[in-house]
Amino acid sequence: MRFLEGKEPHHDLTYDDVFLVPGRSSVASRFDVDLTTADRSGATVPVIAANMTSVAGRRMAETLARRGALTVLPQDVASDAVAEIVAWIKARHPVWDTPLVLTPADAVADALNLLSKRAHGAIVVVDEDGRPVGTVDEAACTGVDRFTRVGDVLDASPLTLPLDTAPRDVFDALGARRVALGLDADGRLAGLLTGLGALRAAIYSPTLDARGRLRTAAAVGINGDVAVKTEALLEAGVDVVVVDTAHGHQDKMLDALRAVRKVVAGAGSAVPIAAGNVVTAAGVRDLADAGADIVKVGVGPGAMCTTRMMTGVGRPQFSAVLECAEAGRHHGVRVWADGGVRHPRDVALALAAGASAVMIGSWLAGTFESPGDLLRDENGQPYKESFGMASKRAVGARTRDEGSFERARKALFEEGISSSKQLLDPVRPGVEDVLDSICSGVRSACTYAGARTLDEFHERAVVGVQTMAGFIEGTPHGL
Repeated sequence: MRFLEGKEPHHDLTYDDVFLVPGRSSVASRFDVDLTTADRSGATVPVIAANMTSVAGRRMAETLARRGALTVLPQDVASDAVAEIVAWIKARHPVWDTPLVLTPADAVADALNLLSKRAHGAIVVVDEDGRPVGTVDEAACTGVDRFTRVGDVLDASPLTLPLDTAPRDVFDALGARRVALGLDADGRLAGLLTGLGALRAAIYSPTLDARGRLRTAAAVGINGDVAVKTEALLEAGVDVVVVDTAHGHQDKMLDALRAVRKVVAGAGSAVPIAAGNVVTAAGVRDLADAGADIVKVGVGPGAMCTTRMMTGVGRPQFSAVLECAEAGRHHGVRVWADGGVRHPRDVALALAAGASAVMIGSWLAGTFESPGDLLRDENGQPYKESFGMASKRAVGARTRDEGSFERARKALFEEGISSSKQLLDPVRPGVEDVLDSICSGVRSACTYAGARTLDEFHERAVVGVQTMAGFIEGTPHGL
C-alpha cells in the first residue's frame, strides 16, 4: 500500500480519515477476486467474529464457517462446554443449514419461540423417526391460538431432496417455495436450504478442516493455568487458539503465549496461535518472538469499549493496522484488525493496510445468529443485547468462580459498556446478510485496485487522506 502522491501524514489515522483511489484494472468481475486469507486460519473470506459473549456462539460459528469466515469462542466459556460446542459445530453439514425441529404435538407457542433462532424463518415438523411431515413459518402461526398444535397448521407438502443435491439444482427445484429439506439415505431430515442459501452455497467456500468439517477458533485468557486450558482446547478439536487480553504487550501475556506455544508444539499440532491485542511494531515483534502466528491489532476502537475514554490509551485503528502489518511481514506473522469497523469500506481499508482478516463484534451482535434472546423495544423493533468484554457484566461472568470480595473488587474497574441494544437491520437481519454486504464491498474494492487476491490488493492499494467533509460527502444522503 502507498499513500496518494507519497503524501504520508505525520499523524495517526482512523478508517474515516482515508479513502481508496481507483487504479487501472484488468479484473472484469467481482467473482474473479479470491478472498482467501493467507494466515493459516483456513478462512476463505477475511471475516472473524470476535470472541464476545454476545456475538460468538454455536449458531454464529456454524453459519459463518459455512460461508468461509471464522468465529472465536469466548475465553469465559468452560472447557467442557467448549468441547461440546466444537463437537456440535464439527457435526454440522458444510452446505445444508441446521433445521429447527418440532413434532406435530408441539404448540404454536414453541414454534414462535424458535423462529427467531435462524434467519431462514422455518420450522420443520418431523415424526418419531425423524422424517419430515411438513413445515411451519410465522405466517402459519399468525391468528391462531398459541396452544394450537403445529400439526394442525403445517404445510404438509414440503419439497424434499437428497442431501447430495447440488446447490444450483436445489435453487432451480425450489421455484416459489420457501425452503427445501435435505434427506439422508434413510429419508430422515438432515438439512435445510432456502433459495438464498443455495445461491450462497454456490458462491462461498466453507471454512473446512482436513477432514472436511467446519472450522472454529476459541480464546484462552492469560490468567490461571493457561497450559491446561490450551490442552483442553486442542483435545476439543479447536482449529485456531487465540490468546486474548486487552493489553497484549505485557510480560504476563508473553509468558502465557510461550506456554501455549509449548503445549501446541508438544502435541505435534499445526494449529495456528493468534495473540493480542497490540498497536505497535514493538508489540508485534515481541508477540511473534513469543510464538504467535497471528497478532490481533486494536486497543479501544470497538463499539462496546470505553478504554480510550477511561484511560486515554489506544491508537487510531487504520494507522495501528498499517504499522503492525508491516512489522508482521518483517517478523513472519500476519495480523487481524480487531475492532472499529462500521461499514464494508472499513473492512476493505483494513485489508488494504495489510491485515489478513478483520475481527467484527457489535456489528454481528444484532443478527438472528448471535447468542441471546430476540427482544423488542417500545416501538416493536427487534433487537439483541450486546456488551463489552471488559464491562462489569463480562467481568462478573468471567470471575464467577472467585470469592465474592474479589469479584466485587474487580467489578469496580470496567472499561466497557454493560448493556447496549443492537437493533436488527430489517434489510440485513441475518449474519449471512451482513457477510454478503462486506464481501461485496471488499470484492468491488479489489476490482477498483486491479487486484485478484488480498495480498495483491495490499500491494496495489493507493490510499488518500480526507477531511471529515470528504467522508460525509461519500455517505448516502438522498431522500
